Amino acid sequence: MKRITVFCGSSFGTEKIFEEQAYQLGRKLAERNIGIVYGGANVGLMGSVANGAIENQGEVIGVLPHFLKGKEIAHENLTELILVETMHERKIKMNELSDGVITLAGGFGTLEEFFEMLTWAQLGLHKKPIAILNCNGFYDELLSLIQTMVDKGFLKKINQEMLLTSDNIDDLLNKMQNYQAPTMEKWIIKEKV
Repeated sequence: MKRITVFCGSSFGTEKIFEEQAYQLGRKLAERNIGIVYGGANVGLMGSVANGAIENQGEVIGVLPHFLKGKEIAHENLTELILVETMHERKIKMNELSDGVITLAGGFGTLEEFFEMLTWAQLGLHKKPIAILNCNGFYDELLSLIQTMVDKGFLKKINQEMLLTSDNIDDLLNKMQNYQAPTMEKWIIKEKV
């Protein structure tokens, strides 16, 4: 993996561990010579991930819509800042630049980005590893909901297994390095007329 997209909150959350883990993820990616692609901001967990990499000589590429740069939240010390017109263009560019995705704690925007990348993998649009760093059990309820989706017949087990999770950065990165996308039959079948 050359670069990983990181989705995370523009806030720090209520517990210091979220900020600490975001910084450590940036640091460890830099140590492994894996670049970061992220939302380009200098606030919250986004800023912590970037700083963790920058302070350890890592590559950090930010992708930011023009309207957010106008709000003066762009990080000033990135390897590169790419400005785009829309949020959708942002996701497309982040996907083009990376070899996988890690999701940290965040809100609606973080989940929207994460689920779009996971859905693209389910549809076979890419074969990249999609992962959650489940710091302090933040995503326990979401993982439980995903299990309910399987149990109730709305999600195939093979698709659930596409999602990599761990509460340990090194373990998660190792899972991503070893990830093999499932080979599935085409799930959309035309009915015979």
